[in-house]
Amino acid sequence: MRPSTRTAARTVRAALVLAVTAGLAVAAPASAQGRGKTDSQVPAVEEAATGTTAVAEKPYMGWSSWSLQTTKYPGVNSKGDYSYLTEENVNKQTDALASKLKKFGYEYVNIDAGWWRGWDWTPEFDEFGRQKADTERFPSGMKAVADRIHGKGLKAGIYLPVGLEKEGYGEGKLRIWNTDDCTTGDIVYSDLRTTNGWDSSYKIDFSKPCAQKYVDSQAKLIADWGYDFLKLDGVGPGSFKSGDNYDNRADVAAWQKAIKSAGRPVHLEISWSLDIGHAKDWQATSNGWRVDTDVECYCNTLVSWENSVEDRWRDTPGWTRYAGPGGWNDLDSINVGNAAMSGLTKAERQSYMTLWAIAKSPLYSGDDLTKIDDYGLSLMTNRDVLAINQQPGRPAKPVTPVGDEQVWASQNPDGGYTVALFNQGDSPSPVTADWQALGFTGQASVRDVWNHESLGRYKDGITQAVPAHGSRLFTVTPQGPALRTTAYEAESPANVLSGNASLAGCDECSGGKKVGNLYVGGKLQFTDVVVAKAGRYLVKVAYTSGDPRSVGVSANGTAPVATAFPATGGWSAADSISVPVTLKAGSNTLTFDSGDGYAPDIDRIDVPRV
Repeated sequence: MRPSTRTAARTVRAALVLAVTAGLAVAAPASAQGRGKTDSQVPAVEEAATGTTAVAEKPYMGWSSWSLQTTKYPGVNSKGDYSYLTEENVNKQTDALASKLKKFGYEYVNIDAGWWRGWDWTPEFDEFGRQKADTERFPSGMKAVADRIHGKGLKAGIYLPVGLEKEGYGEGKLRIWNTDDCTTGDIVYSDLRTTNGWDSSYKIDFSKPCAQKYVDSQAKLIADWGYDFLKLDGVGPGSFKSGDNYDNRADVAAWQKAIKSAGRPVHLEISWSLDIGHAKDWQATSNGWRVDTDVECYCNTLVSWENSVEDRWRDTPGWTRYAGPGGWNDLDSINVGNAAMSGLTKAERQSYMTLWAIAKSPLYSGDDLTKIDDYGLSLMTNRDVLAINQQPGRPAKPVTPVGDEQVWASQNPDGGYTVALFNQGDSPSPVTADWQALGFTGQASVRDVWNHESLGRYKDGITQAVPAHGSRLFTVTPQGPALRTTAYEAESPANVLSGNASLAGCDECSGGKKVGNLYVGGKLQFTDVVVAKAGRYLVKVAYTSGDPRSVGVSANGTAPVATAFPATGGWSAADSISVPVTLKAGSNTLTFDSGDGYAPDIDRIDVPRV
């Protein structure tokens, strides 16, 4: 029950498919920019780590049914849209996961939307307003399916939409399980306002004491069935909806509380395209959160590069800071296992797997695991790549501007670096990783991760030819000294601000200040940037930006070069990238010009001393 792409039009299309089959009314999605309720309106939750941190100590690995449910690939959904999901097919994928991928760390078998709905999407509910397995799809029932998954040494996952589904309302007369005086009418708003990404549920009013008891009853049910994972879908702010009706932070907090009392550890994953403005709420109350829309193309393959795979390079960087043990940035499923069904080239399949691995996203396949080809299996079982995903440390992020040629990196626990080169362009291109952007100079030894091959020592950096939509993945071990730099603060009175540019406070920024309002002609000029000799320098720019933005960068009055900066995670969240600039010996000016657009806010620059 998820929309198909990041665009509002396709969101409506997917919602309409479900609404027609379920007999629901569908509202057009609102802007995703709203922030909904204030934090004070969300119930306080004790022990933000939930006591389930061990559940998500590392990004989880496994398989999910949704990609196969959505594809038009011949023969997959033989009984109509979303009909792939059956007990028989889940059993087949369970067996394939156990035999092919379990030894590499893949362990979750996740059953997605539709397990309680018939072929025409008509739902089934028990007498307490809780979803009940459709007997044609799952004739043995959900507990038996989980038991079989566990029998293979794997973990079982299940899916629910957020809110009280309209069909489970029962005119407000259904009794809430394990209560004497609570009904479905006692847990929702009197005006029956709707919620979630498709408006398919009534919004639960958590100011009412019976509301938590309903969520408790759902959590107890799936725990008693033996499920180890719950995907809670359509959560807002996000899912292309905003405003009070679509603020489900209280729902997620209620689910966290319910899971703690249900008697079984359950990984709580929330979906989809969550609002980064509430990332700290998602951190506090869940074990993972989708950072983007569905990766599936809802076409005759599982995905396509242009549909939404490539969007992840733009949309992921701002989330990097929020990932860590207990909760991870979820980039959606990895559909790299089969050439014909994936809809991707070999280069695209490798780039797909590379980004997910270095971003420390959960790695869960959406492929038909019974039909994985040799190349797909090699991508999914490369132990060195999987180790990068599973090892401690921060996810990788861009360290240079984010045009067609991109360099992503992260520092590893051993002091070395994971470095990925990406070519987002449509033709082959060289891509260079400069050691200055990593924070050191001189020599470094380089190992090709995908090919398990030592490439020897490289001075100053490494340049490699990368195919269209392709990638290279290295571990880099520095052997030279740390880079020495000279810092220049944006708020220095020696600098020149023009247009709308002005000073602003910034808790994360150096000196507690930055220069903002760089839009439509706003400029910041550093007036006395001194270097000992002329040459090309990688200037580290610290900045804040709530979304990806571009700014013109120039030195000494030359024409500005449009330079793309990734989002940092919010306008109060500081991060940095290294920007190439040609400087003359002695004093220089360095200008950041918004031109006719909107630029990031600038905190400071660090200029290498060479």
